[in-house]
Amino acid sequence: MQSPFSDRAETRQAIIDACLAMQAAGVNQGVSGNISMRTKTGMLITPSGIDYEKMRPDMLVLIPLDGSPMAEGQMKPSSEWQFHRDILLAKPGEMAVVHAHPVYCTALAMNHQPIPACHYMVAAFGGDDVPVADYALFGTQDLSNVVVRALEHRSACLMANHGAVVTGDTLARALWRMIELETLAKGYVTALSIGTPKILNAKQMNEAKKAFSDYGLKTR
Repeated sequence: MQSPFSDRAETRQAIIDACLAMQAAGVNQGVSGNISMRTKTGMLITPSGIDYEKMRPDMLVLIPLDGSPMAEGQMKPSSEWQFHRDILLAKPGEMAVVHAHPVYCTALAMNHQPIPACHYMVAAFGGDDVPVADYALFGTQDLSNVVVRALEHRSACLMANHGAVVTGDTLARALWRMIELETLAKGYVTALSIGTPKILNAKQMNEAKKAFSDYGLKTR
């Protein structure tokens, strides 16, 4: 398990850099996405409605995870701060949350279609599919509740009529998962357009999940 990050300028800049990387990778458009990181005193999250190119480290918002009020004088946090907070509370081993509206993920979310075991990369998200969280209005506790439920045994889910969210034990891992999730969604949508994707069986997926158990970890 990673240790919580210190609330330093470098940490805040890392979040901004991840937002810019998400934009450059084409997994988000405009200012609809948001990113949070666990810190020793709460979580840092992107502010509401600020262009990533204009975002500065001091604009990020620090929100306590213990239920105490936010410090005054900060910018308004992302409207989705509730599910960021609740995901971090529900998943103490996760250090970062990335939310975006990638085109192919969102297309599947509009149809309430989960991504089945059509490719071994599904295992990178912790299960035999990438589920779809039920629809709830953005920025509400209802949305937070359904997203946390969908992520109970996963590190990614689609959000009905909305977008996608992923978690990671590092910010880099969370960003990687969002890009991989959109790549997977694009492959699945394309496969549906030319035929019926063949689904991997439970044994094959168990092998893939086992192989992913130490994926990306450093050797000793």
